[in-house]
Amino acid sequence: MKAMILAAGRGERMRPLTDELPKPLLKVAGKPLIEHHLIKLQKIGVTDVVINLAWLGEKIEDYLQDGRRFGLTIHYSWESGGALETAGGIIKALPLLMEGESDVDQPFLVINGDIFIDYDFTHLPILAAETLAHLWLVDNPPHHLAGDFALQGQQLVSKETSISQTSYTFSGIGLYRRSFFSEFLSKKVVALAPLIRAAMSKGAVSGTKLTGLWTDVGTPARFQQINQQLAMQARTTS
Repeated sequence: MKAMILAAGRGERMRPLTDELPKPLLKVAGKPLIEHHLIKLQKIGVTDVVINLAWLGEKIEDYLQDGRRFGLTIHYSWESGGALETAGGIIKALPLLMEGESDVDQPFLVINGDIFIDYDFTHLPILAAETLAHLWLVDNPPHHLAGDFALQGQQLVSKETSISQTSYTFSGIGLYRRSFFSEFLSKKVVALAPLIRAAMSKGAVSGTKLTGLWTDVGTPARFQQINQQLAMQARTTS
């Protein structure tokens, strides 16, 4: 399986921390956010990782290089013409994600580069033939209490039409087939949410509630909070 880490964002809400350092290189528990992801991916047998780059992307490439020291091969997808949004960045990287694959619709894992998780990816779901994507959801954090989607069994559904009163927030982690993007391949700049909703309306998106620690490191306050939380955990377990 191949994986992609999204690392092209400007990180406006993290300024001034991101004025001279891209957000995926900010350190949590002593390691850059993106390094935590690479370690997890290598442990589950991923060998090839694609990383999209834009703002200060050369610093990410300089730090990670070819990925050899992580036991991985890293490929870079540069977005030099302006922000492509999440789905646009993935679409641009599809040739790298499909290269060498005998099955061009083989699912690949995508992880936001600015989240911190302690989730173990060892047991990834096997997508049913009719399923185009699988998303991991989390309990709604204080900064997003409205949530994004709901779950009916293992099916992702609109929170507006769900028979459940419980909504969840998209964690920024998903498994996708190439065919998930097929209707949007001609578009350059495209957000991910419209694609999710289009596939969801066809019953083609499954979901799982993420267990364990998850933090969207989107502001300096949340960045400080996760570091303090992990430092406290380290002290209590040492």
